[in-house]
Amino acid sequence: MIGYVFRRLAAMAATLLIVCALTFAVFYLLPSDPAAQFCGKDCSTERIELVRQQLGLADPLIVQFWHYVTGIFTGQTLGTGPYAVQCGFPCFGYSFQSAQPVWALMMDRLPTSVSLAVGAAALWLILGVGAGVISALRRGTWIDRTLMVGTIGIAALPVYFTVMILLYAVVTVAGILPYPRYIAFGENPGQWVTNLILPWITLALLNAAIYARMTRNSVIETMAEPYVRTARAKGMPERRVVGKHGLRPALTPVATMLGMDLGGLLAGALITESLFGLPGIGKLFADSLNKSDQPVIMGVTLLASFFIVTSNLVVDLVYAWIDPRARMS
Repeated sequence: MIGYVFRRLAAMAATLLIVCALTFAVFYLLPSDPAAQFCGKDCSTERIELVRQQLGLADPLIVQFWHYVTGIFTGQTLGTGPYAVQCGFPCFGYSFQSAQPVWALMMDRLPTSVSLAVGAAALWLILGVGAGVISALRRGTWIDRTLMVGTIGIAALPVYFTVMILLYAVVTVAGILPYPRYIAFGENPGQWVTNLILPWITLALLNAAIYARMTRNSVIETMAEPYVRTARAKGMPERRVVGKHGLRPALTPVATMLGMDLGGLLAGALITESLFGLPGIGKLFADSLNKSDQPVIMGVTLLASFFIVTSNLVVDLVYAWIDPRARMS
């Protein structure tokens, strides 16, 4: 098991290094003037030259990449003299437009994205897995057909349309909930929940539809296995047959997809955060694109890669703990 963990950690580190190199190459090689791209749209010639000196853009590319990678682990000082900028550990770059380190900008937005991701994931798991199991156990009945047709309809709705309907019906007409804004959990847990319910529902509806269909197909396939028929032949209660022999193996693909989806959401739900105006990682990424704030774009890209790779690592370790055969892969 220890060897398996080290192999997975090494693969994770290699993946992140490759992503870092590719991201660095895109932002440092493709622009005609990287200093102008990093400084933004409205920078003066003097400001661009200062940025060029602070980033060391006259150095060979491999030297620049080495400074960037080591800066993530040790921090770095950008520039020299009175205009030097200190970028502490971990240094994912410096936003000259915001006059802040990229890491500080991302950590300021991360609690919003984490709150959005965790709440939405819990909601879509309850709805999606519940609907999928019920549909599988009632296969061919009107309940099965109604649930599956409903999931197709929900999955077909664009996110912006769902947001518009929810805001109009729940906020404008009914006045049941306030317009969503982020309030920290520690500040007021009740308002934290009420302000995030609509974004949670928006994300959960689409994903719950996908998870319901996946769970249904997986449960139907598992319940047809010989060991399930054997358990029934021994007189085991149906609830125990479903829970112990049918549901647990059927949820393996669901766990895989959950790890990938949750990792992506932790890196920011760009569309949902932008539509609701929530100050999360996704909104930060969208704003940085509009302002051409390249250091922030690159930092968010690396953070997203880290969350996705880490979530897949956790799924692999859980598989290895449940099924020793997975350690051979």
